[in-house]
Amino acid sequence: MLINYKTYLIFLFGSLAVSIGLQMLLPWPFGLIAALAIFIVFPLFLRNRALKRMGGMGTDAGSGGGGFFGQGQGVKYICLACNNRFKGGICPRCGSKMKRADF
Repeated sequence: MLINYKTYLIFLFGSLAVSIGLQMLLPWPFGLIAALAIFIVFPLFLRNRALKRMGGMGTDAGSGGGGFFGQGQGVKYICLACNNRFKGGICPRCGSKMKRADF
């Protein structure tokens, strides 16, 4: 579980109170825009905070831990016409576009 429910409810009701207060203080379109922005930003803030607490996702591309089960080499394809194993859209040996994925 990323965050506990108590923290989530505190932030949810806090954002609700702030958005209602902003709608009372600001004129109609600006209050609505501010309220929507708060309801978008607060869950993102909670998610980022929970991921940092868990040691979550890094900022650089190399820290993702690889691809499918940590292999990190991507998808290779096998040509259905000549059984050539390749990486890309068209078979380099025969030029066929018919292929199947090989994990």
